[in-house]
Amino acid sequence: MQNLQRGSTEFTLRHQLDALPATDLVTAQPVTSDRLGELAELARREIPGVRASEQELAEFLRYDPESIFALYRGRKLLGGIAFLYLNCAGLDALLLDAFNLNDPARRHLARPDEEVAAIYVWALVAQGRGTVGLGNVAQALRGPRFHAADYYAQPSSTEGRAFLGALGFTPVPSFQPDLWWYQRPWNRLPEVIAPSIQSTRIFAERSLADARH
Repeated sequence: MQNLQRGSTEFTLRHQLDALPATDLVTAQPVTSDRLGELAELARREIPGVRASEQELAEFLRYDPESIFALYRGRKLLGGIAFLYLNCAGLDALLLDAFNLNDPARRHLARPDEEVAAIYVWALVAQGRGTVGLGNVAQALRGPRFHAADYYAQPSSTEGRAFLGALGFTPVPSFQPDLWWYQRPWNRLPEVIAPSIQSTRIFAERSLADARH
C-alpha cells in the first residue's frame, strides 16, 4: 500500500477521522470515468511506488463504483483516495500477511451489495485544500454499508505515519508489516479490555497453524 498525504497548513489534524467536519470548500465524490486518467497520473506523480494504470483503476471501479473518491474544488482535481473494502476473509488475510495489496483477490473484497468488514486505505493523494475534503469522504463512509468497518492502512513515509497518527490510527499487532488501525468510535471497548480482540484471534489461529507444521 502506498499512502502519502501532501497537506496544507489550513488542514488542522486535531480530530480523529470520524470527527472531521464536512466542508463546502471541497467536493468529494466517487470518481467518474472521464477524470480517472487524470487522477491516476496525479497518483503516479505524487505517491512513491504507485504504478496503477487507468485501466487497472477502471477494473476496481467496475467492481465497486464507490471504491475511489476524487477531491475537487470546482472542476479542479485536488486529489483522491482509493479504498479496498474487505469482507471477513479479506480482513483475516490482511492481518496474516496473506493479502496481495498489489493485486487483491476478488474473494477478499466485499461485494457492492454486502456490508464491509474492514476499510483498507489503498492510496491517498491530496494537494493544497484537497485535504479538508477528507471530512466529506469520512461522512460518506459512515453510511450503513460501512458503519461497522474499522480502517486499516500502511504508511509509506514518516510523513504518512504522522498523518495517520493525527487521525487516530495506531500500529496494530499483525503479520502484515507496519499495519495501522483506526477503530471506529462506536466499536471501541472500555480501555480495561484488550483493544484488539480480532488481532488476538488471528494470532491464535496463526500460532495453531504454525504448530501443525
